[in-house]
Amino acid sequence: RDLAPRDPSGTSDPFARVSCCGHTSETAVIKKTRFPHWDEVLEFELAEGDLGEAVVSVEVWDWDMVGKNDFLGRVEFPLDTICTEPTKGWFQLLPFPSATEDHGGQLGALRLAVRLVEDRVLPHTYYQPLIQLLTEPILCPGQPTAGTALAILEEVTSGESRQDVATKLVKIFLGQGLAVPLLDYLTTRELARTTDPNTLFRSNSLASKSVEQFMKVVGLPYLHEVLKPVVNRIFEEKKYVELDPGKMELSRSRQRISLKGSLSEARVRESSLELLKGYLGDIVDAIVGSVEKCPLLMRVAFKQLRRRVEERFPSAQHEEVRYFSISGFLFLRFFAPAVLTPKLFSLREQHADPRTGRTLLLLAK
Repeated sequence: RDLAPRDPSGTSDPFARVSCCGHTSETAVIKKTRFPHWDEVLEFELAEGDLGEAVVSVEVWDWDMVGKNDFLGRVEFPLDTICTEPTKGWFQLLPFPSATEDHGGQLGALRLAVRLVEDRVLPHTYYQPLIQLLTEPILCPGQPTAGTALAILEEVTSGESRQDVATKLVKIFLGQGLAVPLLDYLTTRELARTTDPNTLFRSNSLASKSVEQFMKVVGLPYLHEVLKPVVNRIFEEKKYVELDPGKMELSRSRQRISLKGSLSEARVRESSLELLKGYLGDIVDAIVGSVEKCPLLMRVAFKQLRRRVEERFPSAQHEEVRYFSISGFLFLRFFAPAVLTPKLFSLREQHADPRTGRTLLLLAK
């Protein structure tokens, strides 16, 4: 709140950069505001020996399209002060120690939470009773499923924890070589509860989240091979793309087609459509041409899913549901989110700047 204005409009285009033990990560840029709201979680994995006198540094910057970014302030936290409990609240932004400019304490404030979590991993044998409990309905399919651990987990997990539970389940079952039977078990239960095929797997159920996490774990190298060349090109070219007339910056666009005056709305739309079709064509061609590169586990899981959907909705009027059920996962929960936010899928190290982010949003839509 109350960030310093760094642009002629009296606002800034702020983003935050967090550093710790040689690791750095950035938030997205939020344009034209002194009161940004990120609502992002930036996470670092630290080795045990990294702690010591380590410091978490949070810097706020004003993003500029041309020239250097402007520094807005920083906050630092020694790790030893957050070992016992999370540090959270509003913190006054401070200048660089070497700064000569006196801001009179008027750099604004940053609201955040800093948490240090320690994971203790015990020897494998300690987890065997839990693994046996979780895998029982998969290994002994003839028994009633209502009281099994998986069925109870499905009922008691809330929306907030469901993704975390799905991630852990997928990793446990992959380690046991039972990931595909797990997905089959969860999706079959959801199919049994679904009466309208148009709503199939549209909710964030444990089944949907588990398939989503399964694709991220098993299919990430595949995703990189398919999307990275096109995504990198979009980031490097930084083309101006806009289809919404209310958001077009006609006078500031760099893609001037006419030598005098600003671009017309029709010309911006025409060039934007051409660029989007070009990018999208390359993405679709890369996906369609990658069938043989798709991981075998993913293909087996989707083949099983298609068979279960056909069994649940066998009538001719529902013939296309078998394809929608797969494309809903593969496109809506895998390829499209990776195009929209490449950093979350490790396709890029940093978030996109606002111009590139808008292109990615339109492509994902």
